[in-house]
Amino acid sequence: MGIFSKLFAKKATEAEKGWRVGGMEDFVSLIRVYYQAVMASQMGISNLAAFPDLRVFKQTLHVPTTNNKLGINEKKRCKEMLSSLYGMPTNFFSEIDASIKKNCRTLQQMQQYLFQFQGFTQELMMLVGNLMKWKFRVPGFMRKALYSMTQKTITDITTKDSWKDEGVRKSVMAVRQYQRHLDYSANWMTEYVFHIVILAKKEPNAEEKAENK
Repeated sequence: MGIFSKLFAKKATEAEKGWRVGGMEDFVSLIRVYYQAVMASQMGISNLAAFPDLRVFKQTLHVPTTNNKLGINEKKRCKEMLSSLYGMPTNFFSEIDASIKKNCRTLQQMQQYLFQFQGFTQELMMLVGNLMKWKFRVPGFMRKALYSMTQKTITDITTKDSWKDEGVRKSVMAVRQYQRHLDYSANWMTEYVFHIVILAKKEPNAEEKAENK
């Protein structure tokens, strides 16, 4: 199960509560599961082999299929977990649903969408890392301050046209192009980046890993 083995360390039952918050990789994995569940339900795809992350999620948590339609229950369960574990707001999921509905009508479009989304998030995170730099050293308990800094950085990326560094300018243009095509708001980008930053700050660094060995 790889990444999911940590998140699903406890036996998953309907009655059990107190899920342990996973790390950054667990968060990203659940995001992938949500995307795959939305695609399966909206496009009527029933072949689990097309959705590897969704398959592991479904089999691990024994999520039943509703009316022989893959993705409905899985989407609901995944959304509940992302909301309870990480505090993701409702509009975060609404934008994903709308984006997929707009851009994915065929299998080819779905594959292109997933490729573009991967490029979008990778380019965005590298750009934010470059622009925020020292701000990442703000202690994790100062969540409001870090959120405001992240929000300001995303606003600059989506609205500011004057950049001294040519590499940064090109990266900004690439992110905007992805954003326009995939149709995600600055608020959505802020939530995505902020949660990854917060979770990354909780990950043990190289020195801590060495000390634990």
